[in-house]
Amino acid sequence: MSRIIAGAAGGTPLVSVPGSMTRPTTDRVKEALFSRLDAFGIIAGARVLDLYAGSGALGVESGSRGADAVDLVEFDAKASSVCQRNADLINGVLARKAVTVHRSKVESFLERTSEEVRWDLVFMDPPYPLDEAAVSAVLAKLADHLAPAAVVVVERSSRSPEPGWPAGLERFAERKYGETKLWYAEPSVLPED
Repeated sequence: MSRIIAGAAGGTPLVSVPGSMTRPTTDRVKEALFSRLDAFGIIAGARVLDLYAGSGALGVESGSRGADAVDLVEFDAKASSVCQRNADLINGVLARKAVTVHRSKVESFLERTSEEVRWDLVFMDPPYPLDEAAVSAVLAKLADHLAPAAVVVVERSSRSPEPGWPAGLERFAERKYGETKLWYAEPSVLPED
């Protein structure tokens, strides 16, 4: 059973998506990921986006740790319902609506999001069958919605190739944990004239 690791709701169990269609991020990977993000000092006060959210575990963990606003994007009806239950749980603990669930395909969500919206932290854990071209296309749509010091974390199988980073986004780190690989990217710094 997955749980919130730290913050206002630390130790609280999360609802999991029934069946085998989603791959929850293991607690070991989640602890390593959030330890790194805490070291970056990026979570407190951040606007967070969790794409292909599954149960929403990464997004609600961010909410528990002090993110200002969290958007969970999940298209599957069962998973979206679980996201909502986990969002309601964290919003109840925080006594405010920090986490919002969007039942939508990731591509259409990004296409209809206002150009002014900028996220500080993005989790992207697409289904393993999603091919690299589709992953790169989503990253390209996402690049225009990042705050200047944003961090994007892409979670894939350790057997998957590195994502194709679009213009405006570059990898700065990667970590492997058994069958899981995390890539960390940030907006490219454009040279001054």
